[in-house]
Amino acid sequence: MASSTVVPVPPVPVEGGKPSRGVSIRSRLSKLCQQGQPHLARHLLDTLPRASSAVWNTVIIGFICNHMPLEALHLYAEMKSSPDTPSDCYTFSSTLKACSLTQNLLAGKAIHSHFLRSQSNSRIVYNSLLNMYSVCLPPSTVQSQLDYVLKVFAFMRKRNVVAWNTLISWYVKTHRQLHALRAFATLIKTSITPTPVTFVNVFPAVPDPKTALMFYALLLKFGADYANDVFAVSSAIVMFADLGCLDYARMVFDRCSNKNTEVWNTMIGGYVQNNCPLQGIDVFLRALESEEAVCDEVTFLSVICAVSLLQQIKLAQQLHAFVLKSLAVTPVIVVNAIMVMYSRCNFVDTSLKVFDNMPQRDAVSWNTIISSFVQNGLDEEALMLVCEMEKQKFPIDSVTATALLSAASNIRSSYIGRQTHAYLIRHGIQFEGMESYLIDMYAKSRLVRTSELLFEQNCPSDRDLATWNAMIAGYTQNGLSDKAILILREALVHKVMPNAVTLASILPASLALYDSMLRCGIKPDAVTFVAILSACSYSGLVEEGLHIFESMDKVHQVKPSIEHYCCVADMLGRVGRVVEAYEFVQRLGEDGNAIEIWGSILGACKNHGYFELGKVIAEKLLNMETEKRIAGYHVLLSNIYAEEGEWENVDRVRNQMKEKGLQKEMGCSWVEIAGCVNFFVSRDEKHPQSGEIYYILDKLTMDMKDAGFWNLVTEMHVL
Repeated sequence: MASSTVVPVPPVPVEGGKPSRGVSIRSRLSKLCQQGQPHLARHLLDTLPRASSAVWNTVIIGFICNHMPLEALHLYAEMKSSPDTPSDCYTFSSTLKACSLTQNLLAGKAIHSHFLRSQSNSRIVYNSLLNMYSVCLPPSTVQSQLDYVLKVFAFMRKRNVVAWNTLISWYVKTHRQLHALRAFATLIKTSITPTPVTFVNVFPAVPDPKTALMFYALLLKFGADYANDVFAVSSAIVMFADLGCLDYARMVFDRCSNKNTEVWNTMIGGYVQNNCPLQGIDVFLRALESEEAVCDEVTFLSVICAVSLLQQIKLAQQLHAFVLKSLAVTPVIVVNAIMVMYSRCNFVDTSLKVFDNMPQRDAVSWNTIISSFVQNGLDEEALMLVCEMEKQKFPIDSVTATALLSAASNIRSSYIGRQTHAYLIRHGIQFEGMESYLIDMYAKSRLVRTSELLFEQNCPSDRDLATWNAMIAGYTQNGLSDKAILILREALVHKVMPNAVTLASILPASLALYDSMLRCGIKPDAVTFVAILSACSYSGLVEEGLHIFESMDKVHQVKPSIEHYCCVADMLGRVGRVVEAYEFVQRLGEDGNAIEIWGSILGACKNHGYFELGKVIAEKLLNMETEKRIAGYHVLLSNIYAEEGEWENVDRVRNQMKEKGLQKEMGCSWVEIAGCVNFFVSRDEKHPQSGEIYYILDKLTMDMKDAGFWNLVTEMHVL
């Protein structure tokens, strides 16, 4: 927090115990400004044959108080053109405030020079100069000789706490935390009493929990007014939350006797920031019961984020209803967050309904729904939404481009990949990290040489870690393990430190790289283990994968989640160790009782002929939920019965689907032939060559039947 932003009001001069005529005019001007009519005050000023500095100051301050700082600067320029009206300290401080509001550094420097020529030594003006430079100067000036904040501070003869507050704030803004702490220590040594603002400014510079406790204890020493100052309390909560000390943050929160909405919001946000959504929601519920807080959009944004982390659809629906009930008009930013919440709960259809019902949308709204589609596997629909977004004249930015490239990567079509790249070039879209997305997209489309050209166009020192990872993964995905290892070695030569993504990409080529990760001191987390276990699953490295899974909790203290259990079950099922996978999940108890895990084993039962076990698992799955996403398991069970020739059970399962209103989502395929992409869905008759295609398929079916592939033909008809 910068120094005080209140524009000082000059004292009213009195002549002979009675207000002068100038005071009467000033009163009229001040009243007009207070009524929100500074332009009328300006017209009245223009009618005066000769206005004093105090009169000019009144109108200048009036423009600033009515959020018209540019007009205040124009009026100051006009005042300077009048040689008979000298500027005083109130003129300089108010116009410097206008410079801060408009971030007009050039005008601020000009006013600074005017002030120096006036030979004044006003502390008010010096404080205003400090504030102006701290707001207008970019943080990069710390590397140059143009740090005017330090120059002005050093030039001041008498510094009060406002000047010190501004200096501490400037140090924090320019990432010089140690300097900020030293400035605070110097302030204390000079016997200047800090204000709550001083603590607000210095708290972000605190590096560790021990120092944080010391600073908070010092705040308490200054009395209850400091300990209950809502700005200081909020800042202390943020300080402890940023350090991961939620118990201390909660202690600060509980000690505060006059919590306002900002304090409640800060505590909720601290929990969400540290991935503790349940505690955040608990504080939110307490806020609803309290008379201290009025929920605003910041409150709802934090709670929506908490529910997104939990991925609980019922809770999401309840919160959505409460938001609509609480807010007369739901801000666009809140609606955008609601779309993200439903998407995280895998209810992208609901996200789309929210999007369709929005009375007003911004670019973030479009980017949110497009990203939701991509994250839920609706890549073709996402591409169409980008086209619609452009038709409605919304700007295509880096967020849109990221989603667009991700969708094109998932589709894995060289035609769509090239078209996407050309689209971005035509629109002049370029953003940091774009090369890695392009490399990944072309590699997944099997255009490895194009990926190589993009990778090689930048010298090694200009490549970021994501670019190296994309090229390594591209080689691995295309079976070029030797090249992947060579690229990794090149990255190490250029002192690029690999991360979990790098190692997961290279794992199919060399599992030994995982050991390198540990030796480098990189601590694996839950995401790391999902990537490694998935790589082991796809590459058939079962024993290695089981060993890594065992090390999660025992060695690295990372508690396995459903995603990790699913990886292990899938890994065992892929290589035919289906019974072992089943026994593994049974040992997990309730932790393993998830649709994703049992669904993975069911697929393995069908692929490896464990039909009896498959029937048991399928019946278990069908009793777990009745949502539409269970339709696929009904189909899989009916196919297992078909494999066994149990046609009565096939009919029974199909009839159950009809009774429950379940329908499997249509599968679709993309086929690129001679540079043209052909799109098909199940039983598609819209393709211009559908007649010829079905004729050839029927002929192939008869040929397969004649060759003895009767079981496969039967399964095709069941599907």
